Amino acid sequence: MTSIASVVVEIARPPELEVVNMTKQFGSMIALDNVSMTLRPGSFHALLGENGAGKSTFVKCIMGFYTPTSGEVLIDKQPSTIASPRDAQQFGISMVYQHFTSVPAMSVAENLVLSRFNSPNIISWKEEYEQLREFMADAPFQVNLDTPIAQLAAGEKQKLEILKQLYLKSRILILDEPTSVLTPNEADEVLGLLREQASGGHLSVLMITHKFREVMAFVDEVTVLRRGKFAGHGLVRDLSTSDMAQMMLGEQREVKPVEKNAPPSTTPILEVRGLRANKDNGLEAVLGVNLTVHAGEIVGIAGVCGNGQRELVEVLAGQRTATAGQVIVNGEVYRATRGEMYRHKIFALPEEPLRNACVPHMSVAENLALRTFDREPQAKGGWLLIKQATLQFAQGLISQFEIKTPSADTPVGNLSGGNVQRTVLARELSAHNIKVLIAAIPALASILLRWNLFIRRLLRRATEALLSCW
Repeated sequence: MTSIASVVVEIARPPELEVVNMTKQFGSMIALDNVSMTLRPGSFHALLGENGAGKSTFVKCIMGFYTPTSGEVLIDKQPSTIASPRDAQQFGISMVYQHFTSVPAMSVAENLVLSRFNSPNIISWKEEYEQLREFMADAPFQVNLDTPIAQLAAGEKQKLEILKQLYLKSRILILDEPTSVLTPNEADEVLGLLREQASGGHLSVLMITHKFREVMAFVDEVTVLRRGKFAGHGLVRDLSTSDMAQMMLGEQREVKPVEKNAPPSTTPILEVRGLRANKDNGLEAVLGVNLTVHAGEIVGIAGVCGNGQRELVEVLAGQRTATAGQVIVNGEVYRATRGEMYRHKIFALPEEPLRNACVPHMSVAENLALRTFDREPQAKGGWLLIKQATLQFAQGLISQFEIKTPSADTPVGNLSGGNVQRTVLARELSAHNIKVLIAAIPALASILLRWNLFIRRLLRRATEALLSCW
């Protein structure tokens, strides 16, 4: 068995990574069932599958974040023990996780230095900044070294996560949906650079993605999982998107065009008038925005990350205070209090659901009940909580939305990114007579694609609207 000490990371080419018969069980739930895959040196490999198919579990087993129930990892044909992400990095393997790992209160430079497992106890910042500036000079995209993480937009945070791994000179890079919060141009820029590194034999890439456009443009081969099991493999040049979709879903589905009809009503349901809001650092992010959403229509807000979309959504969701302007809902001034949200039936899907839509250490059942825990039948008199009713409510949503969790009592922070999204989506869409849905970067909530017929049924009603920001 290969030891970490015997592995020299600075080699001429990336090592071959082979996963053999990997199984991972959480209690009675089998998240991964006897899955094998080979990542060839210098290749760009995609791991495909629906949300909950086992993709995140698979790569976390490779990284040592999880200990597999059975199976092994071979590096250059040698069985290798990876018991932690530190071990993985010693083998030259690193990962960009779906949830951001940077420390919000620290700067970009501090997070880059912190990402090294061998950071000295006493840091010479003069020397570190010289190295960081040299690294950033050749980086594919720029992030200000002195900016606190909390002030970065989601897209900038994602870029930093990738930059950290490039800074560590990883030979095998695992990406868990890396372009979810990037614009198409940003995604092409990032993946194009990684494609060049792979083609040059400097790097191997294993990417989890749901975007066939990116697969067809940048990827060499794919491995497909379905319900925790191996569902197929092939070279991209030999496959069509229909072939890959069929492996993912287990059946062939025809893409049906969606007709765009005029809104059924000219009555505004949501109005934003002269809205202004600041960033966390006090600088203005939203400068007098006006928009109107009519019942039954979808309004999209587009722009490069960091141009005020996050702050706008947070004001509408009650997570940030506006400095000026008004939000009008159904002709009334709307301040996004919990009572007003429930009365007007306005709900939101935020861009970072685990950070600002869930309580990670609370159970799936408790998170599903955050909208309804103080209402009958889950409570009596608004204060006496009925645990059994909450549990039954959660089990119904877990079944309906196919949330993959060992139990309703599992902490939501233990779920995969896709299942966290399912949990938030289930909670928000379970409200009766939902009238306005605010979706921040809906590409993050890829489960929306699976539930698009449900969403379209909602939008066909004359009393509903969708405000979508990306």
